[in-house]
Amino acid sequence: MKERERIVVSGLLTLMFVTWLGFFFHRSPRFAGSLAGFVFAVGGSALMLVPLLYLVIKRIPPLKRWFTERVSMRTLLSWHIYAGVLGPILVLIHTGHKFDSALGVALTAMTLIVVVSGFVGRYLMSFLGREIKSLRETLAGLRTEYEEFARSMRATESPPSILGLLRVRISSLAFSSSAQVPPDVRAAELASAIADTEFAIASNERFKRAFSLWLKVHIVLSLVLYALLAFHVWVGLYFGLRWVP
Repeated sequence: MKERERIVVSGLLTLMFVTWLGFFFHRSPRFAGSLAGFVFAVGGSALMLVPLLYLVIKRIPPLKRWFTERVSMRTLLSWHIYAGVLGPILVLIHTGHKFDSALGVALTAMTLIVVVSGFVGRYLMSFLGREIKSLRETLAGLRTEYEEFARSMRATESPPSILGLLRVRISSLAFSSSAQVPPDVRAAELASAIADTEFAIASNERFKRAFSLWLKVHIVLSLVLYALLAFHVWVGLYFGLRWVP
């Protein structure tokens, strides 16, 4: 997720929570059933269907090929993200902060959970990807430096002693940054940095693999949300729209 996009979506997410927290200061029992409330409901529901469309396009190859010839998947993902936040904001406005029914409470709670899980998951996966890429670049530089240092050592003297490798943590403290660091200490420092970086990469990759379950959970939660939304629409149509004469 690009920095500007993340800032905009974070702002919309904050607005969504502010809209929801308005429940403590304002309630309009009749707004949800009014014409204005109906317009907000239709607009919000339509936007909330965009993420479902993205989910379907992404997983049906012929449909994906047809769409990507006209719109890139990155653009579709941006639509998915923005619509997935704007839709719930309009739906929350539609409620008029009337959360009296079990269905309304469940639908509102599931909407907030799905949006937050999507945002957090998207941000963390993006962050882990950038972190692993940065660590791999650092590791490549450290290995190159170590190999060059090892070649120069072999050309001039014997390899670093084991005693020097063992005393690296203590010996390195005795030299300032401007002082000449002994070869065995420098070699041990590079080896230690390489090991630490490799461990950091492995840890991040394990966490990323474990966190990949987030996508499945997010999809399941989204399907539950759509089921509740469909039931809510059916209930509204079954009992009639108040603003219709």
